Amino acid sequence: MKFFISAFFFLAIFSYTSAYDPLDPNGNITIKWDIMSWTPDGYVAVVTMNNFQMYRHIMSPGWTLGWTWPKKEVIWSIVGAQTTEQGDCSKFKGNVPHCCKKDPIVVDLLPGVPYNQQFSNCCKGGVLSSWGQDPAGSVSAFQVSVGMAGTSNKTVKLPRNFTLLGPGLGYTCGRAKIVPPTTFLTPDKRRKTQALMTWNVTCTYSQILARKNPSCCVSLSSFYNDSITPCPTCACGCQDKGNCIKADSKILKTVGVNTPRKNNAPLLQCTHHMCPIRVHWHVKLNYKDYWRVKIAVTNFNYRLNYTLWTLAIQHPNLNNVTQVFSFDYKPLVPYGSINDTGMFYGLKFYNDLLMEAGPSGNVQSEVLLQKDKDTFTFKNGWAFPRKVYFNGEECLMPPPDSYPFLPNSAHQKPIAIAFSTFISSLLFLLIVIQ
Repeated sequence: MKFFISAFFFLAIFSYTSAYDPLDPNGNITIKWDIMSWTPDGYVAVVTMNNFQMYRHIMSPGWTLGWTWPKKEVIWSIVGAQTTEQGDCSKFKGNVPHCCKKDPIVVDLLPGVPYNQQFSNCCKGGVLSSWGQDPAGSVSAFQVSVGMAGTSNKTVKLPRNFTLLGPGLGYTCGRAKIVPPTTFLTPDKRRKTQALMTWNVTCTYSQILARKNPSCCVSLSSFYNDSITPCPTCACGCQDKGNCIKADSKILKTVGVNTPRKNNAPLLQCTHHMCPIRVHWHVKLNYKDYWRVKIAVTNFNYRLNYTLWTLAIQHPNLNNVTQVFSFDYKPLVPYGSINDTGMFYGLKFYNDLLMEAGPSGNVQSEVLLQKDKDTFTFKNGWAFPRKVYFNGEECLMPPPDSYPFLPNSAHQKPIAIAFSTFISSLLFLLIVIQ
């Protein structure tokens, strides 16, 4: 009996911590149902999906939302989205519902659909931006007319078993909960209206559910040491080692080789780490009051462009960021007072698209930071990041004992420092283009 109790608590704690993100403790995706009007056999509702995560978004091919009806409900019509299957509607004559399945799955419409099929914040192919990067793009919505359901607050039954699905998505959704009705302002902002009934569903992300292995890794280098700390071997698993492609392979000239597969299967460049993404952190220069870091993100997947990519980094000196070149930057302060985390992302129409593996498959930036004289040091790997997340997934760091170490001589000659900086810059370029 004690064994089962212990196992229960272990699983409960494990499942909780796996869904908890210490860099974004309040991040989640909230699905809100607002019943706007009653119909003879049900209701018309607006379903809104809000991504409240600071740096984790849903990229193409987009979200799919599923649930289970508690009774014999059907979807008469839907605007701004569609179900993937109609189901068995043979018992209906004349007016046939849009979907009769007990467990419908809804997907967003693609951009460019006719105007009469559109709804506000719809038709983005299921792409949902992170709230920290693009608040306006972090909302998706559609309108649904539900039949054979209750026609009052007392007779309506809430849907169950909500799922937020998609390639690489690891979301767990809680139960639907009735909340105070949403209020709306009329266009002239002189009058408030409210929904007839509202319920919310909260979905949280778990990297363990999303994938078995990490999807990115981190390598390190510095001006004061000629060595480079590479990503750990098989950092993202080596189960696909036999299917990888060498950088000079003739297969890469085949027409359509870069076309994404339906199951989102990658086509990786052969590397010792076998990761789709590598983040390289290079300590570039040391000034009297400042120090400079160069960051490069390299894509090793020949079949995937990363749109709206984000890079979240935790380092104690990010509280003194002076300037960021070539990337946008936003500090993340998850606990109100500890400012040691920041989000980097591409400049609009410049480098917000990380191309597939190849000559254009990397983005780079430099960061100038002011030294905190009380804590700043190059010793013991202090200059390297504590955690790195790409697109909301934690990247595997090298072991600390492999970090580039500071030379024993405290005072090097200026010529030696300049030569060391030159050599390390060459090494940085070599590792980026590999």
